[in-house]
Parts: sequence; C-alpha cells; structure tokens
Amino acid sequence: MTSSCQNISAACIHQIDGQIVDQPSDSQPYISIPEGEYLELKNQVGYWKSMHQKALLREEGLKQEIKEKDGQIRDLKNRLFGKKSEKKTSKTEKADPKSNPDSPKDKKPRGQQPGSEGHGLTDRPDLPVVDEQACFPENPVCPCCGLPYTLDGSTGPQTQIIEVEVKAYTRRIVRQTGTKTCSCKGVPQTITAPMPPKLMPKSPYGISIWADVLLNKFHYCQPTNRLLDQYGELALPISAGTISGGLKNLKELFQPIYNSLYLQQMTEDRFHQDESSWKVFEEILGKIGNKWWLWVSLSESVVYFLIAPGRGADVPISYFENTQKDKIIVVCDRYSAYKSLANQMPFIVLAFCWAHVRRDFLDAARKYPELEDWALFWIEKIGELYHINKQRCAAFDKALPVPWQSESFKKQHEALIEKMNEMTQERDAFIESHNPDDSNLTVLSNAKYKILTSLKNHWDGLSVFVEHPEVPMDNNKGENAIRNPVTGRRNFYGSGSVWSAQLAAIMFSIFKTLDLWGLNCHHWLNSYLNACAVNHGKAPEDLSPFLPWEMDEARLEKLSKPLDTS
Repeated sequence: MTSSCQNISAACIHQIDGQIVDQPSDSQPYISIPEGEYLELKNQVGYWKSMHQKALLREEGLKQEIKEKDGQIRDLKNRLFGKKSEKKTSKTEKADPKSNPDSPKDKKPRGQQPGSEGHGLTDRPDLPVVDEQACFPENPVCPCCGLPYTLDGSTGPQTQIIEVEVKAYTRRIVRQTGTKTCSCKGVPQTITAPMPPKLMPKSPYGISIWADVLLNKFHYCQPTNRLLDQYGELALPISAGTISGGLKNLKELFQPIYNSLYLQQMTEDRFHQDESSWKVFEEILGKIGNKWWLWVSLSESVVYFLIAPGRGADVPISYFENTQKDKIIVVCDRYSAYKSLANQMPFIVLAFCWAHVRRDFLDAARKYPELEDWALFWIEKIGELYHINKQRCAAFDKALPVPWQSESFKKQHEALIEKMNEMTQERDAFIESHNPDDSNLTVLSNAKYKILTSLKNHWDGLSVFVEHPEVPMDNNKGENAIRNPVTGRRNFYGSGSVWSAQLAAIMFSIFKTLDLWGLNCHHWLNSYLNACAVNHGKAPEDLSPFLPWEMDEARLEKLSKPLDTS
C-alpha cells in the first residue's frame, strides 16, 4: 500500500490506516480521505480544467463574433442613415473641437461671411434686355398747392428685374399665294409659299416642345409626366402616349451622332469606366428580372453610355474590340469584370482607383472603432500621396516624356516614389507578421490583414499613375459622369422598354459629351433638330457641324452661348 501511495501522492501525502492524508507544510490540521475518493477527485480536476479551457475559448470566439456582428450593424446603419460618406472622428478631433471643422462651436455659417467684400451683381452679357418704362399712374400734383408737375422726357434711376417667361402658343402659319400674270403654258396658275420645315410631318408639335422634352428628361433628369403637368397648366394638354411615340421616332435621328461618338472614342487611349444598374420594364426572352446595367466610358473628348442586360466582362470586351490603339489605360474600380477584360485583352492596362482604397480604411474605422487610429494613419498617408502627385502634375509637361521633364517635376516624382516605397514596406511588414491560418487572430487583425492584402494584390494597378502622370489617381471623373443618370433613375425609375433605354443611353452620351466640351445643350439640340427638319425629318448627311472635335473655334464659341430666341 505504501508503494501505491507513493505513486499517486506528493511528498506531503501519507497513508494513515488505509486512508490518504495531506500533510500540511506548516501546523495546519490533516484532512483524511479514502484513496479511491482521492483518485476520483484528481481525475475530476483534470476534466473540469479541460472544460474550463474550452469554455474560455468558446467565450473568446463568441466575443469575436459579437464584435464582428456589431461592426456589420454599424456599417449597415451608416449606409442607411449616414449623412456623409466620409467623416473623420479621430480622438484628437474629439478632444480638441478647434481641430475639427465640423465642430458646432467653430463651424462657419454658410454663404458670404459678415464683413467680407462682396462680388457685386453677376454680369449676364448674354441675357437680352427688354426696355420698359415706369410711368405715374396719374398726373402728379404738388401736395401743398395742387399745381401739376411738368412731365418731361428725362429719365430717373434705372432698376433691373430678371424674369423668365414660359408660355405655350400656336403658330398659325398663313401661306402666301400668288397668281401668274402671264399666258405661258405649263405653268401653274396659282402658287403657294412652302411650309416651314417640320421635324415630324404628321405631328402638330414643333421643335421647341421636343427639345424641351429631351432636355427635361435626359439632361435635367425630371419625369416627363411632371413636364406634361406643367404644359397642362399652360393650356397645352399632351398625352404621355403622344410623347412616347414621338421619342421613339427621335431615337433614329440621334443614332448617327451616337455612332460617331463611339468611332471617335475608339481612336483614344485613356478611359474612365464605371457602371450602374438601370431598370428596363420589358419582358425579354431569356432575361430574368428587369435589372439592366448602364455602362459609361469617358475619354478625352467623348462620354459614351451603353445599356446592356448584364454586368459581365463580355460588355467591355465587345466595346473595346474596335479600338485603334495598341495600348489603352483604363481607370476603374476593382470590379472583377475589368480584371477579366485585362486578362483577355492584354493591351489594356488597368489603373485602379485610390479613392476606393481610401474608402476601405474609412469603412474599417466606422465598422470597428478600435481600428480608427490605424485607419486614419493610412488615410493620412494616402492624402500625402495625393498632395505630392498634385504638385508633380502641376509641373508636368504633356509634350515631354517623364525622363525629359523639368527639375521641379523630377523632385516631386522622386518624393512620390519614396512615399510609395514607404507604404509598400509598412504594408508587407504587417502581412508577413500575420498568419491568416492562425486561429488566435482576432477580428480586428483579420480586418487589417484583408485590407492590406487587397492593397498588395492591386498594387500594380494602383501604381500606373506613377509612370503616367496624365492618368488620375482615382476614378472620380467616371463616377461623376454617371451621376446624372443615377439621379434620373431615382426620379423616373428607369425605362419602360428596350428602345427607351437605348434612347436614354444615346441622350446621356450626347448631353454629357456636350458638357465635356462646354457647349450649351439647349443651343446644340435646337440647331440639330432644325437641321433634321430641313432634311425632311431625317438626320443630316453632314454631321461635322454637330461633332465638337470637328468644329472650328467660331462654331464652338457660338454653340457655347445661349440660344438667341429674339
């Protein structure tokens, strides 16, 4: 029994009368338990220690899961209720209200500040002036003696009031006739003056109405029904079906311009790409649902929109198949369709958007408040990158290659490369120190790892702007180009048919291209529709007067001014 006791007990354990007792190291009393009970208790200690360890691990996992769910809730709440897409809330800004421009105490009131010098009345040289005389309602007399004033032709101070007059009216055209005074044979006895050109021979509505409908819907992005309600209040009721039928005819008039935009863009080598959903409420065989996609391609001289039933890589691939360039740079986001485009067309180089990278860190700061300082640290680095590149581009001469640029450019260029290398080292150091397969990694560590890994995977595309200073760091131009259609989608929900969606893409392309060139859309549209009317309701044979890149300076200057309706 003694040997058995020695195998299961420490130096302080002894056997007394067949029982196991603990021998205290000091003068504490003995505790006597049977050997079987001691062994059972010892086994239970190991079991409960194991269960406790499992409970701790389970608790830690649940804490991580709760943290992940809380982050998702904050992210979704920000998407649904957030007023600003980007808002810094660093601890330093919270502690020091003066450093926070959004602080209520130091926030400046909107508009002109008190005491600042004003800019005076806005000059409007293109606005026609209609002279109007203000007269006394009756002959004025002296309030004392009652004798009348002598009214002369002199004028007093002038007052300007700006008005906008919108009215509907009927053009009643009386055609002049003539009767011959000779006796020549084979000549009509009576002749009638020709009708003024009409855009649609069988339609009673003139060019001004159709131009108004097109501008209101596709340039100002307002529902057509709202315009028709306004016409009704002006004593001009028009049915929606009449407008729909007219727009379907107008689509064929703008198709040649749309085709010319595409051909011109295929001669260029710098693009901004983006896409957004667009509803088409027409059942198409093989198409499930009414969700289509509106793609935009912005180049130096053209903004081109394309409506497609899908969002796959086949859309941009078919679009670029007619390019005339050996190398094309496309500024875009990290959507997989663009990556597939570059894989299948190796001459296309993708330049990824730094604004989306910056957004990754902002989202992480909102989702996980514990990562706020870390995220703002990287956001500050991206801001420094933007600042250096802005100074570099200010000294950039597009006519010279990078090695031949000025010393000012080279200085900023070297600083930019140094900043990029610094970001690369910090990024790689973090990635190498973290094993994604480690089960002990926290949610916060995983969030950092995912963002920096994505940054590393897209680094080649994010570095294109370094050797190509003419390429922007972000895709803001592409996203701004598609903003107008997105506004229209919110107002009139999309298109009721495929032809209507195609017309929307055509008109968005034309109006945004005119904006790109600084042309007046109202003036251009009236000029083009008048040319179609002169050509008996068909598109003119010569489109050069309506393509901005083929216009001379005088034509561009003329179409940049408002339409003269006097």
